[in-house]
Amino acid sequence: MATAVGSRSATRREKDTLGEIEVPAQALWGAQTQRGIENYPISGYRAFPAFVRAFVNVKKAEAIANAEVGRLDAKRKDAIVAACDEVLGGRHAEQFVLDVFHSGAGVSFHMNVNEVLANRANQLLGGGLGTYEHVNPNDHVNMGQSTNDTTPTAMRLAHLELTGMLCDELDALAASLEAKAVRYASVVKPGRTHLQDAVPITFGQEIGGWAARVRGAAARLRAARAELCALGIGGTAAGTGLNATPGVRERVCALLAEWYREPIVPAEDLFAAMQTMAPFVRVSSGMRTAALELSQIGNDLRLLVSGPKTGFGELVIPAVQPGSSIMPGKVNPAIVEMVNMVCFQVIGNDTAVAWGAQAGQLELNVMMPGINYAVCFSATILANAVRQLRERTVEGMRVDEERVAELMDLSPSLVVTALSPHIGYARSAALVKRALAERRSLLDVAREEKVMDEARLRAVLDPLPMTKGGVQ
Repeated sequence: MATAVGSRSATRREKDTLGEIEVPAQALWGAQTQRGIENYPISGYRAFPAFVRAFVNVKKAEAIANAEVGRLDAKRKDAIVAACDEVLGGRHAEQFVLDVFHSGAGVSFHMNVNEVLANRANQLLGGGLGTYEHVNPNDHVNMGQSTNDTTPTAMRLAHLELTGMLCDELDALAASLEAKAVRYASVVKPGRTHLQDAVPITFGQEIGGWAARVRGAAARLRAARAELCALGIGGTAAGTGLNATPGVRERVCALLAEWYREPIVPAEDLFAAMQTMAPFVRVSSGMRTAALELSQIGNDLRLLVSGPKTGFGELVIPAVQPGSSIMPGKVNPAIVEMVNMVCFQVIGNDTAVAWGAQAGQLELNVMMPGINYAVCFSATILANAVRQLRERTVEGMRVDEERVAELMDLSPSLVVTALSPHIGYARSAALVKRALAERRSLLDVAREEKVMDEARLRAVLDPLPMTKGGVQ
């Protein structure tokens, strides 16, 4: 979280349309940002760096484009671009001080960006803080723009950056799972449905299923990301483009496409681009789907590592920390537990996005700051959780083959399904019932009852061929 610059004992007086207000003397922000600080001491959370970068990139592109059409002079353009480049290079992060929950549509944060860039540009041109003698936050940094088109544009750019990183992490996790599936392709294990013994499968099949689900989640999210590439910049206040110079929006989109390496284009309908939050809903939904898949895979992992002696105990994962403050030697699946919690948070964030999306009225949805925070938060924590799951759990995960073989021998239910086409369902069920009651293997009981010759019986009850489908 960023902190305020300077102290209230060292201030300067700035004026906006509401009157004068004290601003910390060395702050790059100005009067409107200061009002936002005082009005919205809500969460203590600040804008995600990706969103700051996105907004600053919009301002940089606008300055370049406005200069190219002759509306902004070269001196001001160069100063604004230089200020933008400083922020993009990692400087002045502490100047973006607005709480993530602030004024509708993001006016306060937008002015935070405008004021920081204007003050820094003035400094570069030899001016003083708060004087705006060379560069004005509204007239120059915000030339031909409005909160109503810049905020959803910056949201799209930030979400493209963050969800791109998430997709890459999902792909890496899928690849790690695929490698484990290949390694254990022939290790037969108990399959389970309803948490009861079912038919044999291999670890390759089970883990391969997880990998395919993660790949699918990444593909769905990538499909959703495509909608973020249509930008409504240039619509200004209501979608009409009032005060925006023709041709600027196309140039801005071309520059952003180059900088973000994404197929960014102007939106076909500026009114729709301003009114709807559907692209953010779709991206959030894609992350929710990924979270649901990952949470269930996490549940499976926690079951399969349970024990280690009194549970399933089929999988062994790396120990990353002691598991108890009172029970010596206890180790928990801590990383997987964390992933589950992150997934629950992502699901909750998606609900916040949905409620925010439906709350717009007429030409604008004023709930954009809340929607933006939820999407940025989900993408950030889910990408980090997926990376930790891969690096600290999946890559070091192994199958306890002795334990798996022991479990396969314990349950006649696992292999009896292959016998039923030969001797019938009812007789097969009777054999399982007897085998369980007598605590004997199905092979022993079936051999004793002479259901077929022994060589054929052994072939039918061999679990590995059962994993390949067909009639044994």
